[in-house]
Amino acid sequence: MFEQTKAYSGFSVDDIPRAKQFYAETLGLEVSEANGMLTLHIAGSNGVLVYPKGDAHTPASFTILNFPVDDIDAAVDELASRGVGFQRYEGMKADAKGIHRTDGPPIAWFTDPAGNVLSVLQE
Repeated sequence: MFEQTKAYSGFSVDDIPRAKQFYAETLGLEVSEANGMLTLHIAGSNGVLVYPKGDAHTPASFTILNFPVDDIDAAVDELASRGVGFQRYEGMKADAKGIHRTDGPPIAWFTDPAGNVLSVLQE
């Protein structure tokens, strides 16, 4: 039934203008807006829908977007210079930059203004 469908994912935020600013200016993604919603244009994807839920928004308790990079240290440094803070999780060792370097590829988690979890990880 769906073998030819070009599916895409989506997630909610509590403030579309603030999300647009974060995804476009802080992360440097191409972002378009239509019908009160955003589309994040990410290389190789059909786009990611960002829709408003206002006060009904609950941040995702899992990673909603992973951004693979060639150099995680450079990516974390650049994000930090743009005001992004990195998450530290109990029971998971992170270095001074907030990069977890054990149990899988080096990865650093951060949140968008709505509290949704994103990550940058070494390819």
